[in-house]
Amino acid sequence: MSLNTTVTVPSPSNAYDQLYAGIDYSSLNWYEQQWVAWYTWIGDPVIATGLLSFIMHEVVYFGRSIPWIIIDAIPYFRKWKLQPAKVPSPEEQWKCVKQVLFGHFTVELPTIWLFHPLAETVGMKTYHVPFPHWQTMVWQIAFFMFFEDLYHFVAHRALHIPLLYKHIHKIHHKYSAPFGLAAEYAHPAEVMILGFGTLAGSLVLALFTEVHFVTFFIWVILKLFQAVDSHSGYDFPWSLQRILPFWSGADHHDFHHMAFTDNFATSFRWWDRIFGTDVKFQAYQRRKKSSSQAELIAIEREAIAEGLKAEAKVINSKSNIKVE
Repeated sequence: MSLNTTVTVPSPSNAYDQLYAGIDYSSLNWYEQQWVAWYTWIGDPVIATGLLSFIMHEVVYFGRSIPWIIIDAIPYFRKWKLQPAKVPSPEEQWKCVKQVLFGHFTVELPTIWLFHPLAETVGMKTYHVPFPHWQTMVWQIAFFMFFEDLYHFVAHRALHIPLLYKHIHKIHHKYSAPFGLAAEYAHPAEVMILGFGTLAGSLVLALFTEVHFVTFFIWVILKLFQAVDSHSGYDFPWSLQRILPFWSGADHHDFHHMAFTDNFATSFRWWDRIFGTDVKFQAYQRRKKSSSQAELIAIEREAIAEGLKAEAKVINSKSNIKVE
């Protein structure tokens, strides 16, 4: 397949004629031409969408994790690490990678492959060109993000029910000090449960208005960046939550792993604020601001100890449905 600006349009009997009959190729922009080239080269839209999506997911997920692996290896950056005493070892990171890949191939790969026929069933455009206007993409991605964040808040809260925590969510809480690669370190069932929120917003919206797969594609890339960064374990002066106070960021999710409580949302802070599931986090932040460096270490240890007690309480709970 040629990815140059000029793509040779195949003869009328091939995939191009089947998928793009009547399309004025010369009127398409460079990105749309590459889209046409990919789908024409593969020939089968289901395979083309699935293959492109899985490759994108692996490249973005691991590609975004690499800078955090490098940062973890450089002591200079410890001053911005939320839990500086806990730096993942190469052995821990490799074990994490193996579990992540297991989830990718057993859950995400089949789901990705089934997404194309499901998307077309609800009316989503997939291989089609031209793409929607960028302003349409912006508001639709904003909807996907809002939908997924609310879904994640509810589903994540449910995963802390003793029955679900003990058998599913506990795997993700293996690391009390998360790192980038651990964003999708989870039980396959959790990958499916929480991943549904990423997919569902686009499918729901497609029932009411025209949605293009390329918009969903961009949304997933942004979501992967958000997921990896929120597990990075670093809070820099230039981190996004310093600019957008409602953005969750690494400090928000790092506390959830450290203290086993609070901060169940993924992208935004407002659901936790509205439902009062950030009270301990707010108290922790206030204590940090008024403490010396030595006191900070003690406060962190106290939060970790309380988190371990809270986790043990859930694991040993006689009730399978009470949320802790």
